[in-house]
Amino acid sequence: MSLSPDYRFYAAWLLIVSLLAGLLWWLTPVLTPFLIASVIAYVLSPLVQRLQTLLGPGAPRFVVVLVCEIAFLLLLLAFAGLILPVLFKEAARLQTRLPGVLADLQTSVMPWLQSLGIDFQLDPQGIKDFVSAQLQSILHNSMDSVLSSLRIGGSVALAVIGNLILVPVALFYLLMDGHRMLAQLREWLPRKAEPGVIDFVAEADAVLGEYVRGQLLVMLSLSVYYVAGLSLFGLSVAWPIGILTGMAVFVPYVGFGVGLLLAALSGFLEMAPLQAAVMLAVVFGFGQLLEGFVLTPRLVGERIGLHPLAVIFALLAFGQLLGFVGVLIALPASAVLLVALRRLHQRYVGSRLYAG
Repeated sequence: MSLSPDYRFYAAWLLIVSLLAGLLWWLTPVLTPFLIASVIAYVLSPLVQRLQTLLGPGAPRFVVVLVCEIAFLLLLLAFAGLILPVLFKEAARLQTRLPGVLADLQTSVMPWLQSLGIDFQLDPQGIKDFVSAQLQSILHNSMDSVLSSLRIGGSVALAVIGNLILVPVALFYLLMDGHRMLAQLREWLPRKAEPGVIDFVAEADAVLGEYVRGQLLVMLSLSVYYVAGLSLFGLSVAWPIGILTGMAVFVPYVGFGVGLLLAALSGFLEMAPLQAAVMLAVVFGFGQLLEGFVLTPRLVGERIGLHPLAVIFALLAFGQLLGFVGVLIALPASAVLLVALRRLHQRYVGSRLYAG
């Protein structure tokens, strides 16, 4: 049975897209910095356009792009400067105060466990030695890895430094010439397919715009909530941990886990074990309910139409294929795929195959 011209046309395009997807997957290590720059450029493009409109057509575009990119990089550096000192401070405190924390646990929790028939003993000095050995091992292994990479020509160090330079450079050119690149890609479209492709891209762009706006609102709301909640319990590092937990939710589940770990570490070092446990249960338990059942469904999920199970599957699938970058782009990429599937379903329902 021979295929009609329409079906041959779509089959050819499906084959081309499949080959391009395979090529992209094979080139993932090379494309990672460009992919990161593309995601950031998509988020910053509306800001560039608004600033260009505000300054007027006489303002050089490269100046507008440079201002927006520098502002973003400064914000990123400020965020890192807020978080990294907390990590180093808590690691040092962990080594010095861990025996006292374990002793408090042994005097407050152990009697309760023994009353339940659970015979469990802690060895504070042994645990301190183990943690110290692990921290020293991590530092030693990291230094060995750096020195080894330097001995073999600095490949790892050069790769990291290269990506740190390449991402801002790629971001600048994408913001500067992205609209021209899209116009050139449009010229490659067959005239017959152009209206459908342009319509699809416009719908996908609208969905992605809703996703970005919703995600930013979720991040801002959760940052305010976690800072307020941890501050009410008297945690000294409530601001950096709260902001980190809220801002890191753009990587679903990872941000919550990192924030919970840091809050647990700081809480058990600063306050009584029972108080720290109550703080974690109340603040992070209610925060997860707030994010999962109120903020994300209302501000993100309803806007892009993804079921929670689809969100979990997308995170696992894209993470398996592309690693951390895959987790980062899982939801927006899934939103675009959802638009494509929706259009395929509409075309199928309107076809003769469905009717007969």
